[in-house]
Amino acid sequence: MPPVRRKIQRLLVLFAFGVLALNYPLLALFSKAVMEFGIPLLYLYLFAVWAVFIILIAFVAERKKMPRASYPLTISRKTD
Repeated sequence: MPPVRRKIQRLLVLFAFGVLALNYPLLALFSKAVMEFGIPLLYLYLFAVWAVFIILIAFVAERKKMPRASYPLTISRKTD
């Protein structure tokens, strides 16, 4: 599989996890009248998830390609 296609698949998986993490059932778990470090729990969850996804997306998007020498060799056919 080409590296570009693998990167796109990883970004789509991150998108799917982001949609699930910021969807109603999980948000309802953190919608309590509880304060952690002086911040409402829901806000803390939203900002933490947001920051984690930004870091993960940056990691996937900026990942360097493998050096050319480490690619598998292809067998070329000689044409006479």
